Amino acid sequence: MTDAAQSPRPGMAPGRAGVIAAGLVFLDSLLGQMATALNLVPWYESLQKPWFNPPNAVFGPVWTFLYCLMAVAFWRILMLPRQPGKQVAVGLFLGQLLFTVAWSFAFFAAQSPLAGLAVVIPQWLLVVATGVVFGKFDRLAGWLIVPLGLWVGFAAVLNFVIWRMN
Repeated sequence: MTDAAQSPRPGMAPGRAGVIAAGLVFLDSLLGQMATALNLVPWYESLQKPWFNPPNAVFGPVWTFLYCLMAVAFWRILMLPRQPGKQVAVGLFLGQLLFTVAWSFAFFAAQSPLAGLAVVIPQWLLVVATGVVFGKFDRLAGWLIVPLGLWVGFAAVLNFVIWRMN
C-alpha cells in the first residue's frame, strides 16, 4: 500500500466549507422567517402565552446568534478529513436543520401549536444528537451546538404550554 492510500482523504477546503455551511444555514433561516412572518399578526398575537414567553423582539437576535453558531460548527465538521462516522454527523446536522425550518411551518404556517409540538420534540433530539456526535469529532463544534439545544428545549416547553393554553 502506498502512503497516499493509508492517509485519510482531506476534508473540504475552508472556503468551500464556509459557503456550504453559511448557505444552508441562511436558507434555513430565510425559509423559517417566511413561514413565521406571515403569521405573527394576527394569529400568533392572538394566542394566550405564559408569563415566561419572551417578547417577539428577542427571537430574531437569539436565532441570528444560534444560526451563526450552527454555521461555524458545521463549517468545522465539513473541513475535517473523511473518516468513519463523519457522514452520520453531517446527516444529523442536516436533519436538525430540516426540523428547525419544519417547526416554523408546523407552528406558524399551519397555525398549529400541536403540529409544532410534534416537530419540536424530534428536532430537540436531533440537536442533542448532533452536538454529541460533533463533539466526538471536534470538541468546539460540539459545544457550539449546546446553546441551540438549550433554546430548542426551552422552545419545546414554551410550545407545549402555548398548546395547553389554547
